[in-house]
Amino acid sequence: MSQIPQPHPPHPSAPTRPAVDRFYAQGRLLQGLRAGLDLLQRHAPAQAARLALRLFDTPLPPRLLQRRPSMAPWQGLTLPFETRRLQLWHRPDGAERPRVLLLHGWSGQAAQLRGLAQACWDAGLSPHVLDWPAHGRSSGWRTDIAQWQRALQVLTVEQGPWVGIAAHSIGALAAAHGVARGLPTQRLALLACSAPPRHLLEGFVASFGLGLAVRERLRQALEARARPGLAGFEPAWLGRHLALPVLLVHDRQDRAVPAAYSEALAAALPRATLRLTEGLGHRRLLDDAAVQRQVAAWLAEAA
Repeated sequence: MSQIPQPHPPHPSAPTRPAVDRFYAQGRLLQGLRAGLDLLQRHAPAQAARLALRLFDTPLPPRLLQRRPSMAPWQGLTLPFETRRLQLWHRPDGAERPRVLLLHGWSGQAAQLRGLAQACWDAGLSPHVLDWPAHGRSSGWRTDIAQWQRALQVLTVEQGPWVGIAAHSIGALAAAHGVARGLPTQRLALLACSAPPRHLLEGFVASFGLGLAVRERLRQALEARARPGLAGFEPAWLGRHLALPVLLVHDRQDRAVPAAYSEALAAALPRATLRLTEGLGHRRLLDDAAVQRQVAAWLAEAA
């Protein structure tokens, strides 16, 4: 693993569009949805936009169709949240240890972070691993990053404070935005941090062949949800509001989210450390023992 002391800001055109289509199966159901959206947007763009937004908010494959490995020795704690429930995983005998929060990404689940949780435990921390709404063993079928912000607030009030937060992909972007808006913690570790929502929207629109009329309606809907708008997820805004130490880990061969997004964010942050890996991709990054130890050690420095 190589450390980049302080990357130069990339050219604005450097980050290629994230491969949003990698989050969607290429089966008959998706082919049918593409065909249906194409027909609908020609005759009823408002209805096409509503259907597209529902799809944008739906993690695929649905959580009940995913294999859910055992979380032992981590034990489940169910928390009420809005009209749903959140599933949190922890070790009850770690009450006296400094608490850290671990967050997976879109279409992921807490079990992906078992290795990182163990590394944090071995470093003397008490890791709490969340299944986001509509993911893993938390309830719901649709969700969005604005709801994730509310979940972070509720979780922190009931189970915090956190000395550090480590998060993957879109979970990393949600964590960074939440901390920038005042969520208390001392350190952040962002693994394969996602592209900002406007880039995700562009990738989604391209994947489903949506036209400008539908795209604009989707953008307006996402802007209305976000505070302070989609600009609040961009490196420039985060750089002005994140003063704490931030570790960014990204693989150079990540085909879902190019490493250029983490490079751009690292360049904007005042106290960023960027580490690039080789050959791990987007999700296998979470399984790498060296990455797990480095993230755990980084969080433990705040304890």
